Amino acid sequence: MAEVKETKAQRVERLKREKLAWDHLDEIREFARNGRDSVPPEWLGTYFRSWGIYTQGDGAGVVGGANGEGKATEFFMVRIRIPNGILTSGQVRVLAGLSEDYGRGVADITVRQNLQLHWVTIQAIPDLIEKLQAAGLTTTGACGDVVRNVTGCPVAGIAADEHFDASPFALAVDGALGGNREFYNLPRKFKMTVTGCSSWCSYPEINDVAFTPSRRKRGHVCEDGFSLRIGGGLSTEPHIALKLDAFVRQDQVVDVARGVAEIFRASEVLRQSREQARLKYLFLKHGWTAESFLAELNRTIGFALDPAADEEIPAEVHRDHTGIHRQKQSGLAFIGASVLRGRITPAQLRRAAQLADEFGDGNLRATVQQNLLLANIREEHAETVAAELTRAGLPVEVPAFARGTVACTGSEFCKLALTETKGFARWLAAELDERLPGFAEQIKLHITGCPNSCGQHWIADIGIEGKKIKFGGKMVDAYYFCVGGSVGHIASIARPVGYRCAATDVPDAIERLLMHFQETRESNENLRTFLTRNTNEQIRTVLAGESFAAVERDVPAGRIPAGVEG
Repeated sequence: MAEVKETKAQRVERLKREKLAWDHLDEIREFARNGRDSVPPEWLGTYFRSWGIYTQGDGAGVVGGANGEGKATEFFMVRIRIPNGILTSGQVRVLAGLSEDYGRGVADITVRQNLQLHWVTIQAIPDLIEKLQAAGLTTTGACGDVVRNVTGCPVAGIAADEHFDASPFALAVDGALGGNREFYNLPRKFKMTVTGCSSWCSYPEINDVAFTPSRRKRGHVCEDGFSLRIGGGLSTEPHIALKLDAFVRQDQVVDVARGVAEIFRASEVLRQSREQARLKYLFLKHGWTAESFLAELNRTIGFALDPAADEEIPAEVHRDHTGIHRQKQSGLAFIGASVLRGRITPAQLRRAAQLADEFGDGNLRATVQQNLLLANIREEHAETVAAELTRAGLPVEVPAFARGTVACTGSEFCKLALTETKGFARWLAAELDERLPGFAEQIKLHITGCPNSCGQHWIADIGIEGKKIKFGGKMVDAYYFCVGGSVGHIASIARPVGYRCAATDVPDAIERLLMHFQETRESNENLRTFLTRNTNEQIRTVLAGESFAAVERDVPAGRIPAGVEG
């Protein structure tokens, strides 16, 4: 009788059942003593991930490998959890030192308020983990089929316009579920956000579980609680989270978060395919609805949630909190600095920590937009701090394209990417800010190096997706255009318009589109409405500068990443 070969999903499920990797730091220490070649495949491909560790690509991305994945080097990427993005100046100094000592000075702020180090050797990993733990930080659960870093508003507790401070609830959820052995073996990654922010800056629309501020009135008493959204996610099959008819009281948040995680954990149907294992596939493939999910959630938590109350859905495009802003606390301000493409140096981290200590109370925050923010700065010194941050290469006031650009890791380090993104993002933003000086429209320009949307191109005004095309007899980096993605009042997934071009031609295409917008926009029309009003053919023609036959997206049928998006 022929032997039945394990599927990829079956193998991963078996490995997770056989070992809880968090119990085996001793094995990681043994690998460090014996060298990179001593690390077995099950650790490289599965167990390291729950520790926040990935193998690092060789710079060629997916093209240099086989079976949908590029070649790995001897080095590792290490991701550090930062719940709600909240950091102390001491922790920031530790991160700067680790980046310098173990990561060749390369650190990236991610779209989930984490910090990623690169170029880490196997010999360095135990020491790195111990130094992080001593500083109150951890890599545990930053990757893998677990509860990922719980995000929240980086100005929680200080923003003058927030509905209420939700950071205690974000931290409570992260503390209860993050690194929890009960939720070590989920079908895939599981992302949650808890926010009281008026601008929903943590993007609840694309999280598996999202708590957003809601207020209900009973008699003469007003109560602040949360709305609940379920099943958001991007990757190759994007899905906007569904709002449930539920009002979550503040004392119910942890129970509800746990209940959703338990439903996800129990979903055997989601363990059959690694490519369709996220919570959203209950809605996309298995017939679940908002109503049926709420019924199952009420059964799981053992009580019925009250019906939903009113909420204010934000209209803003930018949710980044950059610039100088007065806090709700008298005499204090917070200062949001732009970290273009999320790449930050040890010197910049140390300078930010020094300024936070000298002019504030040492409170810093990482943001979902890959930026860094200083809180509780004495208002009379805000301009001085902003100038010093700008001098350090962390500008507080930035032009439109530098502000609105987000980029994934790209082929520099990711084995699944088709294109290099970080350097390209810097060049593209500079080109567009020079070509369209004073562009006043809020714009989100997101760059992702493959179809998996780690750069979140599906929710951008202009989202470009990495490809390869043949040009001049050679394969070169190229990008495929999607437009009209949005969150908030008009939450929608960007639509592919059938145009792609070499990376070097992208500035020309975007310049043509935005010049056309400025010249033909209707009275008081914004970019979002303009992109909605124009057909794919119209936009494709403008991008190309001539009539252009539609090109398919050419999505590979291979694997999707295990969480390189941060």
